[in-house]
Amino acid sequence: MEKYERISELQLKLSELRKSKTIGFVPTMGALHQGHLSLIDKCKSMCNITVASIFVNPTQFNDKNDYRRYPRTLEKDGEILEKAGCDIVFVPSEKEIYPETDERIFDFGELDKVMEGKFRQGHFNGVAQVVSRLFDIVNPDKAFFGQKDFQQVSIIKNMVKQLNLTTEIVVCPIVREQDGLAMSSRNMLLSDNQRKEAINISQALFYAKQQAPGTPVNEIRDEAIRRINSSPELKVEYLEIVDANTLQTVSGWDDATEIFACVAVQAGKIRLIDNVQLK
Repeated sequence: MEKYERISELQLKLSELRKSKTIGFVPTMGALHQGHLSLIDKCKSMCNITVASIFVNPTQFNDKNDYRRYPRTLEKDGEILEKAGCDIVFVPSEKEIYPETDERIFDFGELDKVMEGKFRQGHFNGVAQVVSRLFDIVNPDKAFFGQKDFQQVSIIKNMVKQLNLTTEIVVCPIVREQDGLAMSSRNMLLSDNQRKEAINISQALFYAKQQAPGTPVNEIRDEAIRRINSSPELKVEYLEIVDANTLQTVSGWDDATEIFACVAVQAGKIRLIDNVQLK
């Protein structure tokens, strides 16, 4: 595996490879786990060259403490990527990604006004800034994202369309721990008791899936929230049942062809998200 910190050196390498090979890209913020490795595996199966990036992007954190707390395990991440068969890892500095302040403002209509966007002002604008910047640098044929960041995937697809980019977005299934908790870099920040109680999140979503579509939407939503909040370690920030395309809440099962339940939960100072397809 080759490691690059400078854009110019990475692009020189990629321009040579691109003459005969397809380039796949897995952007990450590090603290890698099996969920990330599933993206690497999918990338390897679909592309000749697999490029991963590790960059904790400051512009997508509306909470500076959250940015400071975000786990950074660069040396271990490098070892994990090499063992997984990644070809190239890009590890830029903040100055390399943002030589000047990125003042671009994206318009995503209603996509970024709900759920994560409602509770994390400016978050998705920061996501669009960094992903568009990374796409401009790597210029991948395909880029791989996990479904756990359900709303983020919708935003990125919209951004690709707005900017007329040719990169294909490949969405990969959520990878879960044995007890059902969605894998996340933030899980390592949970206390033992928080980690134990966190399984209530996925269990509430699985309950919702079992009940749909025979039970009214609002009844499922209210009961799923109650089940999570029954733990003293957890507090639901939002739990919405939404149209997969518009991300707007639905009131009935006939309101959309694809319906997901999406949730964000505070476990102490740690914020966890998850989702499941209901229809």
